[in-house]
Amino acid sequence: MTVFPAAVAALLALSTLVAGGRDFAGDNGLRLPSEASRFFRPGGADEDGTDGDFIGTRWAVLVAGSNGYWNYRHQADICHAYQLMKQGGLKDENIIVFMYDDIANNEENPRPGIIINKPYGDDVYEGVPKDYTGEDVTVDNFFAVILGNKTALKGGSGKVVDSGPNDHIFIYYSDHGGPGVLGMPTYPYLYANDLIEVLKKKHASDTYKSLVFYLEACESGSIFEGLLPEGLNIYATTASNAEESSWGTYCPGEIPGPPPEYETCLGDLYSVAWMEDSDVHNLRTETLRQQYELVKKRTANDNFAYGSHVMQYGEISLNKENLFLYIGTNPANDNYTFVDDNSLRLPSKAVNQRDADLIHFWDKFRKAREGSPRKAEAQKQFLEALSHRTHIDRAIKLIGRLLFGIKEGSKVLKTVRPAGQPLVDDWDCLKTLVRTFEAQCGSLSQYGMKHMRSMANICNAGIRKEEMAEASAQACVTIPDGPWSSLAKGFSA
Repeated sequence: MTVFPAAVAALLALSTLVAGGRDFAGDNGLRLPSEASRFFRPGGADEDGTDGDFIGTRWAVLVAGSNGYWNYRHQADICHAYQLMKQGGLKDENIIVFMYDDIANNEENPRPGIIINKPYGDDVYEGVPKDYTGEDVTVDNFFAVILGNKTALKGGSGKVVDSGPNDHIFIYYSDHGGPGVLGMPTYPYLYANDLIEVLKKKHASDTYKSLVFYLEACESGSIFEGLLPEGLNIYATTASNAEESSWGTYCPGEIPGPPPEYETCLGDLYSVAWMEDSDVHNLRTETLRQQYELVKKRTANDNFAYGSHVMQYGEISLNKENLFLYIGTNPANDNYTFVDDNSLRLPSKAVNQRDADLIHFWDKFRKAREGSPRKAEAQKQFLEALSHRTHIDRAIKLIGRLLFGIKEGSKVLKTVRPAGQPLVDDWDCLKTLVRTFEAQCGSLSQYGMKHMRSMANICNAGIRKEEMAEASAQACVTIPDGPWSSLAKGFSA
């Protein structure tokens, strides 16, 4: 098989994507005498799964917002979270899972029917409910589930958060994202203003006591920054602030990395941090704030070159509550309590979420037999992804110049609003300009979400749909025919 010089250079350049070191303190769980656990569990657990010192019902909504084997880690995260909820005492009827379900039995999976979330870890796929899978993993179904609106559902198991005023809700979402947007395996994507409106409606219905939202995505802080008000009894933490990427972990090239037969990242850094902490501690004695501080430390390093700033939003006072209120606790951990330096050891490297697909294609190419169809397929996949990135980057840059001039274009597109302000003034304008761009240039896809701030800034500058259409038409003479640019599934907005 002939490998073109440009392709070789691009493939070799990938080795720099996983560079960078980390070194954090190991875990130091404090074991107590077994008798002392009674102090932390005064009421014990009733046979129906409730607890003597707990009023109401725990609900969990778990969302993996991607598909494709190169996004293995998102579904692995969600499956791991499900096992935590079950071990914590939540019932399946109160756990609602969204996942495309194309990973466990994917032909690329070296262990068919099994998903792991850390190197040589246990299977986290077994028993996971298939509530909303495939094309049923949609924004509309996610919102309907949160609001308890069965009539708005299209497909799926029909399970919704049928909660009451004393209940506690935990939502965990793991996927790609961009400024003001979260991905879905179906179109359209989820926009921040729509999510906040749904959360406000949920609060107005008086159907929960408090709600905790954990969010793994690039620029995930932008989903709540300047948008999530106090007074809703909602506490949110995000994997990154409003301006930076989040990170995959347990990736090829890391130490520890996945078993050699795996060619993909197994987890995400923020997600692994909170779940591996929850795996080993008595969550009756650990507060949301304590976990936030631990996760913040583990997800970053001194200069954040290979990490991100974990953030918190909303009703910050809720972080004094114990994790037990939301996700229960594993009885096997009764004799463990929290200490400040109990963060688990980090892998030596981490991978930018947006580069994890390239890492997969590169590792697949590197390991495939010379001249084999698999090696040719991996090269094709890598070049298609790289071509899409180049096309989107060039198109956005050229549109900025066409609209604002060569000198001002880059400045306008890269403007970041002060902390506390939302991404955009007019969300309908943002969605309109996204559709206008995609009609001329093809889908933004998971990589193109990084340019959503540029789109928002174009809106904030007062650019109309007609002007955007003209500039997009000049920037994109044709739409690339690769899968990443395809509009077969519709627009992302």
